[in-house]
Amino acid sequence: MHAIIGGTGLNQLGNFELKEDCNLDTPYGAPSGIFQKGTLAGKDIVFLARHGQPHNIPPHKINYRANMHALMQLGVKDVVAINAVGGIHSHMPPTALAVPDQIIDYTWGRQHTIYDGSDGKLGHIDFTEPYTQSIRKGLITAARDQNIDILPCGVYAATNGPRLESAAEVMRIKQDGGDMIGMTGMPEASLAIELELNYACLAVSVNWAAGLHGLEAITMEEIREALESGIKSVEAILSQYLSTT
Repeated sequence: MHAIIGGTGLNQLGNFELKEDCNLDTPYGAPSGIFQKGTLAGKDIVFLARHGQPHNIPPHKINYRANMHALMQLGVKDVVAINAVGGIHSHMPPTALAVPDQIIDYTWGRQHTIYDGSDGKLGHIDFTEPYTQSIRKGLITAARDQNIDILPCGVYAATNGPRLESAAEVMRIKQDGGDMIGMTGMPEASLAIELELNYACLAVSVNWAAGLHGLEAITMEEIREALESGIKSVEAILSQYLSTT
């Protein structure tokens, strides 16, 4: 079964036929909210709004462990995560889409692993490739089938939030090799591997990262406008992807 994790701007899926709402508990506490089971493009899927419904859980307070464990409990195997990002790469202006292939974790203070020692076991995962290649390729192909421009690779830089970054921080991340900046990519990606879930990210740019085009303030109105446009392409890609998997 597939799961879609909706980020900022995607609390509901267009053309999604809801069949059942599920409330789950996990060994790590409560997830962000209800899990919606239904169909999209003829496929059974589970949808979760990462920030809750209503949208009120900040990035650093999301219970990532509970969210991912609950998906495993529901029998999910493949996860597509939608992430709003600030663009650094020249091909990531507002409304642009990307399927990153690497990630850098700048977050701190989050419960980031199931291997916390509570069960007396120690575990390590290989994180050379943070994202599942088959899902990445499927999303890229789906975008091209829909004639939607997409950056087929890139480095996702995960920051803690909820504040946006300073211009100096963006410059540092750019020098580190970051192509886009988001606040929710980690520890989702590493938890997916720990729980043996296939996982990939479909990122939508909602603004240029701070300082790249002058020092004008980034406004929430600009972000909302970019989201409204970019999410339409996200939904088209998801429908195409699911129809061919």
